[in-house]
Amino acid sequence: MAPEDGGYASDQPTAPYLDAVVAYAFRGPGRYHVPGHKGGPGADPGVRKAIGVDGLAADVPQDIHGIDLGPSPTPYERAEQLAADAFGAARSWFLTNGATQGNHTLCLALAPLGTRIVAQRNSHASIVDGLVLSGGIPSFVAPEYDDERGITHCVAPAALERALGDAPDAKAAFIVSPTYFGMAADVAGLAQVAHAAGVPLVVDQSWGPHFGFHADLPPTALSQGADVMLTSTHKIAGSLTQSAMLHVGHDARVDTGAIGRALRLLRSTSPSSLLIASLDGARRQLAMHGEQLLWETLNAIEVAREKLTTIPGIALVDASLVGQMGVAHYDPLRIVLDVRGTGRTGYEIADALRRSYDVHVELPMQATIVFVVGLGESAAALRRLAGDVEEVVKRLEPRPNAVFLPGWAVTAVSPAPGGAHPSYAHGYYERDNAFYVRWDEISRDRDRFQEWMRRHVLEREPAVV
Repeated sequence: MAPEDGGYASDQPTAPYLDAVVAYAFRGPGRYHVPGHKGGPGADPGVRKAIGVDGLAADVPQDIHGIDLGPSPTPYERAEQLAADAFGAARSWFLTNGATQGNHTLCLALAPLGTRIVAQRNSHASIVDGLVLSGGIPSFVAPEYDDERGITHCVAPAALERALGDAPDAKAAFIVSPTYFGMAADVAGLAQVAHAAGVPLVVDQSWGPHFGFHADLPPTALSQGADVMLTSTHKIAGSLTQSAMLHVGHDARVDTGAIGRALRLLRSTSPSSLLIASLDGARRQLAMHGEQLLWETLNAIEVAREKLTTIPGIALVDASLVGQMGVAHYDPLRIVLDVRGTGRTGYEIADALRRSYDVHVELPMQATIVFVVGLGESAAALRRLAGDVEEVVKRLEPRPNAVFLPGWAVTAVSPAPGGAHPSYAHGYYERDNAFYVRWDEISRDRDRFQEWMRRHVLEREPAVV
């Protein structure tokens, strides 16, 4: 996030940790420490081919003088501070086990044994796992549900206010923004509600590590008043898989020391230098070239969108939803297709794309398909993707008996506090083989639900709906 005067805060054009690792890797040091491949010579030939000799040379352990040992601030400490500056945080940490590690950390720090939090009902599984680790107790707030497409959107401020009112002992609120589908919540409104209730707002912004680096993208959660923000840098912003960042805002209503201590419990003592270096480099690229790269990517996406809108049966799930169902902003780096008009499911179309064109999508569902676009994606590649979708839709004839059943669901019994909750399964189904009943008819009767599942799913007894 470049300053308004157009200059760079601190030393954003540098990558101190990346540079220190590269300097050590290629100066020919005597490596009488782990790892045992010794910078490559001891690695299997297949591993050397897959990773490359340069990558193996840069695979160095923790506690190397000049990288993370020596006079403070070390290159590692400087790299984390530069990340904090870039994202508008008071403190940032590099994560080498993804945003999952960040959620576990925050549960341990903010929801210790017996402490209640309010969490978005469809939060990432790592929130549930984190509460299992910490002994915290969740009260859930439901996001707005799109029963036309069978997907969830954002938590509305009014819903969070009700949830916090129903849980006056809650010590924090955890929400997700943006969603898998690129929809961003009214974080400013949510922060206002949370703070009025005396609790911090934690935002899982995993799908928005690029927010704040282009004016046409949603603002960051921290800039809207959130106290803590997670960014899964590897998802879109160019770092290696499994790398992410955890950010605490200025004047945040959380104990930064407690977060640091919890993270230390969960960190490996052998963190990957490759993952950390990739975070340092990704931060530098965002700070220096993010706006231009995103401008080019947004223009390339528009090329694909123009083509996709001409395909019969295909509609785009996009900024037209802003102002509805808790959606305040839209991130165009997710191309989301509504495929209901094709008479085929998202699963079928995604499978055909893979079989015919070796195209692999992020998330196929009954009514939708999600394509994730990264930094620097070319217009040619995205134009080709749109053409592939067009050809697949032409070849797949609609199923004559297929019907989309909005508002129908199979329930799932939750082991978490709160009991059963809906696990919606929307899509196209043969009329004669519908195995779905309305959620509100069986959701609160565990015995009835299990009996229904046994008869109509396990034993395949037809259910007329």
